[in-house]
Amino acid sequence: MTFENVGPATDVAKGTALQVEVDGVEVAVVHADDDQFYAVRDECSHSSVALSEGEVDGCALECWLHGSRFDLRTGEPSGPPAIDPVAVYPVEIRDGDIYVSTIPSNGVEP
Repeated sequence: MTFENVGPATDVAKGTALQVEVDGVEVAVVHADDDQFYAVRDECSHSSVALSEGEVDGCALECWLHGSRFDLRTGEPSGPPAIDPVAVYPVEIRDGDIYVSTIPSNGVEP
């Protein structure tokens, strides 16, 4: 599995998301309330807007436009209006830097 360095972990404060590009795909890197880092496709499956501009709540990222919430571990929406999941990417922290896989772990195409 190939991972890309997307920057220092200190660039993503707890409870926030940052948009990065991984292998030509826009990805939201999230420092969740559980102090873990997650990465999901940075596009709501319902409205095609950037999820990185939404709110982090626990292990979910809420779309700012219509309120769809996506589980950061699975990419699954918690309910309407979104019905389709978003791609989820494995994340590793190495020597203080965030590395994101170029291959989704949940089988959803970017």
